[in-house]
Amino acid sequence: MSLAFTLCLVILVVLAAIGMPIALAMILAAIGYVAAAHQDLSLPAEQLVLGLYDNFIILAVPLFIVAANIMNAGSISDRLLRFCVALVGRFRGGLGLVNVVANIIFAGMSGSAVADAAGLGKVIIDMMRKDGRYPAGYAAAITAAASTIGPIIPPSIPMVMYSLVSGASIGALFLGGILPGLFMGAMLMAMNYWAAKRRGFGLDEPVPLRELPRLTMNAFPALLMPAILLYGIYGGVTTPTEAAAVAAFYALLLAGLFYRALSVSSLYEVLRGSVMSSASVGLVIGGALIFNYIVASENIPTKMAGFIDALHVSPIVFMLIVNALVLLLGCILDASTIILVIVPLFIPACRAMGIDLVYFGVIIVVNCMIGLITPPYGIVLFVLNGITGIPLREMIREIWVFVIALVVALLVLILEPGIVLWLPRMLGYKA
Repeated sequence: MSLAFTLCLVILVVLAAIGMPIALAMILAAIGYVAAAHQDLSLPAEQLVLGLYDNFIILAVPLFIVAANIMNAGSISDRLLRFCVALVGRFRGGLGLVNVVANIIFAGMSGSAVADAAGLGKVIIDMMRKDGRYPAGYAAAITAAASTIGPIIPPSIPMVMYSLVSGASIGALFLGGILPGLFMGAMLMAMNYWAAKRRGFGLDEPVPLRELPRLTMNAFPALLMPAILLYGIYGGVTTPTEAAAVAAFYALLLAGLFYRALSVSSLYEVLRGSVMSSASVGLVIGGALIFNYIVASENIPTKMAGFIDALHVSPIVFMLIVNALVLLLGCILDASTIILVIVPLFIPACRAMGIDLVYFGVIIVVNCMIGLITPPYGIVLFVLNGITGIPLREMIREIWVFVIALVVALLVLILEPGIVLWLPRMLGYKA
């Protein structure tokens, strides 16, 4: 490791430790690297601009953000919740089941855990807390845990980022996330049912079955979005980026014309918020692209691959080690940083060991989503704290049972690659 790279890491760690946004810390660390390495000081700016503007796929990120924000601003989330209440609200721990099912459905529209938590969070948490049916901390904890399904079931912003650094097929990644997302949902519902029986949560008043067809038809246009996205990509009609544009346009049609729940002023706020979110994500991507240039210059991926090869570990052991590391990093780093900066270090080793990059990518994204609900970083917990006022200590006390359920699901996915790869292979994916 060169002196310049050591200096770069020191600057990055110090700036991040004092609270500077990770994107800015990476950019300043990169400037320190090129200065110490006596390279052209314009290199960081060049890598940032070229990296952002030469990758057509990055356009999918702001478009999915727009689609998610339009869904949240309109009445779409309310309609989906009423549909889910009618579907599963009649069972023990019914509103907990509604919470998970609603997040599974909303996952097919937003691609972001934070968007799912912000969009569904306050409404479903208020429903669960009404008349003291569920403790506030429990309602927030299961909402946070269920929101992690959002980026697993397509569309998925983290999978777009992973495709950017790995070259894996976005379409295959999207398909590979469907069964794991459903499996995570099943694990959370099982844990909720166990908690409901153990803690004596009451049965909620069931919605009459005769109401189900009407509520289904009311939610049906929104339920079509995942099907439209996947058909567009796998039917050869659109690229993934074009599919993101279709998702944003379809969300606008639904909220503005079909449901008539989006005014001009609220659309302006949606677009303004989307611009701010996209700029924030874009800055993280730009900083990561600069940092990846430095990592490539130092030949670290090749050294990492050689080091792992020298250990003579099996692919399963390698996956367990990497995922244990990512779980620990997820407690202190955001998912974007892990996917864009840390994960590329392991890609050459995956290729050398014959590990499928789609399988690896889906597993890593699942792992990073667990990090969104683990203290001390736990960004989704902070979001729910901000919109509901529920103290963080109450959420943290209740979140661990759901973290355990998701970690068990992650372990099963690691040991059974077929869960990830079965659907992509059925539709023609070849590694």
